[in-house]
Amino acid sequence: MEFFDSLRVKRQYASIWFWVFLVLLLSSRGLSSDSNYLIGLGSYDITGPAADVNMMGYANMEQISSGIHFRLRARTFIVAEPQGNRVVFVNLDACMASQIVKIKVIERLKARYGDLYTEKNVAISGIHTHAGPGGFLQYVVYIVTSLGFVRQSFDALVDGIEKSVVQAHENLRPGSIFVNKGELLDASISRSPSAYLNNPASERGKYKYNVDKEMTLLKFVDDQWGPVGSFNWFATHGTSMSRTNSLISGDNKGAAARFMEDWFEQSNAGHSSADELLLELAASFQSPPGKAATKILSVARRVRGILREAEKPGFVSAFCQSNCGDVSPNVLGAFCIDSGLPCDFNHSTCGGKNEMCYGRGPGYPDEFESTRIIGERQFRKAVDLFNKASEKLEGKIDYRHSYLDFSQLEVAIPKQNGGSETVKTCPAAMGFAFAAGTTDGPGAFDFTQGDDKGNPFWRLVRDLLKKPDKEQINCQYPKPILLDTGEMKQPYDWAPSILPIQILQVGQLVILSVPGEFTTMAGRRLRDAVKTVVTTTGESNSNVHVVLAGLTNSYSQYVTTFEEYQVQRYEGASTLYGPHTLSAYIQEFKKLASALLSGQPVESGPQPPDLLDKQISFLTPVVMDSTPIGVNFGDCKSDVPQNTTFRRGEMVTVSFWSACPRNDLMTEGTFALVEILHGKDTWAPAYDDDDFCLRFKWSRPSKLSARSMATIEWRIPDTAPRGVYRIRHFGAAKSFLGSTRHFTGSSSAFVVA
Repeated sequence: MEFFDSLRVKRQYASIWFWVFLVLLLSSRGLSSDSNYLIGLGSYDITGPAADVNMMGYANMEQISSGIHFRLRARTFIVAEPQGNRVVFVNLDACMASQIVKIKVIERLKARYGDLYTEKNVAISGIHTHAGPGGFLQYVVYIVTSLGFVRQSFDALVDGIEKSVVQAHENLRPGSIFVNKGELLDASISRSPSAYLNNPASERGKYKYNVDKEMTLLKFVDDQWGPVGSFNWFATHGTSMSRTNSLISGDNKGAAARFMEDWFEQSNAGHSSADELLLELAASFQSPPGKAATKILSVARRVRGILREAEKPGFVSAFCQSNCGDVSPNVLGAFCIDSGLPCDFNHSTCGGKNEMCYGRGPGYPDEFESTRIIGERQFRKAVDLFNKASEKLEGKIDYRHSYLDFSQLEVAIPKQNGGSETVKTCPAAMGFAFAAGTTDGPGAFDFTQGDDKGNPFWRLVRDLLKKPDKEQINCQYPKPILLDTGEMKQPYDWAPSILPIQILQVGQLVILSVPGEFTTMAGRRLRDAVKTVVTTTGESNSNVHVVLAGLTNSYSQYVTTFEEYQVQRYEGASTLYGPHTLSAYIQEFKKLASALLSGQPVESGPQPPDLLDKQISFLTPVVMDSTPIGVNFGDCKSDVPQNTTFRRGEMVTVSFWSACPRNDLMTEGTFALVEILHGKDTWAPAYDDDDFCLRFKWSRPSKLSARSMATIEWRIPDTAPRGVYRIRHFGAAKSFLGSTRHFTGSSSAFVVA
């Protein structure tokens, strides 16, 4: 009996272990089949100098940074086959990507990971905000207004991109990706409709709108944690903030990203409402003197991460740029600021002057409100697509990348009567209409859009710099050349000639990385050409999703269609390599697509130059900071009134004696903080300078003054809990001997009822 009892027990154990083994086996099979990718997302602060640096985008030398609207970030996703290829896409809250930034990021990644991440499988793209510090590109024409190269801007980008990629790499876990797309109708209009109308009527007839209204979104779902992020592509310019704004801002796309990340974190965590506190309690916390402090590195992370589970990766949402070349967020249209009438249709002028014609955003005349509205419209569409995303990406991960010399590419184009002819691209040049600017940011003097003639005076000025030869004039025709940048080499190259093109594939998603701003129709032609190659010669079917990622890996201004180029509005005048630029892109991307589908390698092409050692800067350093006698750094200069109660929607304004923000960028920290009182003596961070509702403004009484002030404005959100609050300021002051010390200051407490 003992023998049989023992045997029975053994059989029971064997049966239990069999089922345990079977469950593990099935679950492991389910893991590999349900999650055929490893996914990882990362995000890191890339906010550059918030003082003294010209902003990149409008080329307005008077637009100098002096504070922060909200912080800029690098957001990254990595998708990898467990034992195969991987791709990396980095989205920057910056005006554009920079060739020299990518070169140095890849050098750092190679030092960390060997050949795991290279220029071939890493794409770095910009959202095209015109409210970020400039000076981070390596070609002369793009850093003239920033007084040359700005090392602090460059370092903030390189450091932040590297850290966001490292974070995404360390977060790699089994997961799935879903794709969805839909129309967003009220966040974009054409700012060059007359040029668009020059495209063939038969081609225009295929489309309902003269700008692309489609948003394509990826939803990343971690097997353990669930949704961990989303990236989307939608075409609209980063020009809701005007050419006179001086606060660092991610504009409408950066705002949309902040809204969506906060929406996800808050909707996946409970809200704890603050106790209702009395004015007497607030009155017990008066403004203290400014005092020395250690550097606050983690304040912003505490504000953002207060609702998050300890080990759960933060939700990362990126709003990426597409073919935005002729697309404006100023959806009310362009009007003359003197008469209030619509601007001239063909030339965007008012009485012949371009300086009077401005586009109006939906919050006109408040540019912050316009930024919020366009950002919120993109955010709400993204949430809708995110919640409904059900099509799963499946299939191989692959990529192709090549460098091309766009100054002399031979391009075969079809002839009207059949056959083809060979034409060439040109060395870079900018037309007269480039100086006219756009309705998002008009230029100056007597330049106008649509100018295909030029004028003798500006030709004389041009010839003092570089007179184009007859071959270049004929090549660029009908563009009248204002700056022959591709042939200007002193003190180093003024414009790029060697550019990267790149395709990333994740299952049925194909990303076209282009180093410029494609107009609506130019982007459509490129996408359609690649999609034709993919669907006719590849293993993919008609559900392939082709997105165009603009301003990626490098920057070379605009790309129009051949027909739009003839009109010579701003976009055509800024198409550097002549009328056949788009045809060259289409030809070369079709080659990349064919190689991708056939599994064939492509030639790497000529390497772009590394001009970092040649960079020149005329930006003066911070010499020292000072305060009036008897005043400390961080002392309140203007406090909130005592015994004050504010309502939601009202503005609270406090100013402090401060120091130049260039002394410390407060990366992953904050210059401004709103704290709420918990209990009787515990202050908790509530809002920082990464919040849309909080503005950090910095100023000097005069340009050469060593004294400065920080003004912090908090527009109380409708969602702010009732309670006692105070506003704090953090900074770093530089002594005459060159040392820096951190300081902090605090306002008196006040009530939000």
